[in-house]
Amino acid sequence: MNPIFERLERRRGWTAEETLLLDQVRRLCAEQIAPRAAHHDRSGEFPLDNIRRINELGLNRIFLPEAHGGVGLRFRTYLEVVKILAEACASTAIIYATNYHALGPLMDFGSEELKARVLPRIAEGALGALAITEAVGGSDATAMTTRFRPEGDEIVVDGGKVFITSGDVADFLLLFGKWEGIADPKGAISLLVIERQAVQGYKVLRLEEKLGHRASSTAALAFEGCRVPRANLIGAPGDGLKLLFAALNRSRPSVAAHALGIARAAFGDMVAYANDRRSSGRRIVDFQANQFTIADAATDLAMAEAWLDYLCGVMEDGEEGYGLESSMAKMRASDLAMRIATDAIQMHGGYGYIQDYRVERLFRDAKITQIWEGTNQVHRQLIGRSFARRD
Repeated sequence: MNPIFERLERRRGWTAEETLLLDQVRRLCAEQIAPRAAHHDRSGEFPLDNIRRINELGLNRIFLPEAHGGVGLRFRTYLEVVKILAEACASTAIIYATNYHALGPLMDFGSEELKARVLPRIAEGALGALAITEAVGGSDATAMTTRFRPEGDEIVVDGGKVFITSGDVADFLLLFGKWEGIADPKGAISLLVIERQAVQGYKVLRLEEKLGHRASSTAALAFEGCRVPRANLIGAPGDGLKLLFAALNRSRPSVAAHALGIARAAFGDMVAYANDRRSSGRRIVDFQANQFTIADAATDLAMAEAWLDYLCGVMEDGEEGYGLESSMAKMRASDLAMRIATDAIQMHGGYGYIQDYRVERLFRDAKITQIWEGTNQVHRQLIGRSFARRD
């Protein structure tokens, strides 16, 4: 490891418990997850063995509250686990991270009864999924058409969702829809938990064939008269939009960590190849143009890592109103992942364009990080308009 990154790592101040856990994750990735990542990518096979090993290490417990099976480690520890996993296999990492993305609103706003029913099962290894996106809405979540109709002690769900990570395999789905009888399209948005095996009318329409993250399933879902207990509602009818924004502000740092894991992998492969490959009798790392490329990537990677550390401190200190900082972290990390992956392919020359080298896969995996959890155009708009004067 370069001294720049060694010092950055030392200053994170991992406790003995965190160090032991992170070493276990790195060992798992080196021995099992990374060697099989290419196979999972080419076959599209869901990495069930990886998820089982992750559960054996109890990694879901990192982000869960102690009252419901958590172990009380810091949020930055969870993010570091995401980075390590993503560096080894982006598909495995996003399956793991989606559990946190999905369960965040329940942990923060769910009733004690609902948390007691769901979270211990997540601690034991159950999978979660978050269902927001619809075909007509995209980044505009307020355009969703999925409907929640109250009937006594139940809520009847009708509608559909697209691009749902783990939607076909998740045990629990946190579903956003609009409460029937509330006219305001924003004020109608509500949130409930669906236990997939306990309901009827939950259908997987198809699994998408994707550019990257091919071993992570992405499902289109339909709900036809799906009946869910009223007790599975999070908050009150119409609370969904504020719950959605709160959830995204906490999950975007996780997406940033995922992107940084891909960026780390691409950077490492680029530097290793530049040191090994020779042209005109010289290592290609000795050419000035290549040194400039590496220098820019290293600098921006260090800055993105440092910003995410800063954001972790803000969150761990209990401060509020960090949505813009989260947008900055997600936007910069994902743009960086795509740029470093592109530069890594260029550094490899023609070899970077074929599947013999990992950079081809990293390039494909990097692209979606600029799109999901809010496109980077949306994040630029959020950040930019925050500087407009309120005259």
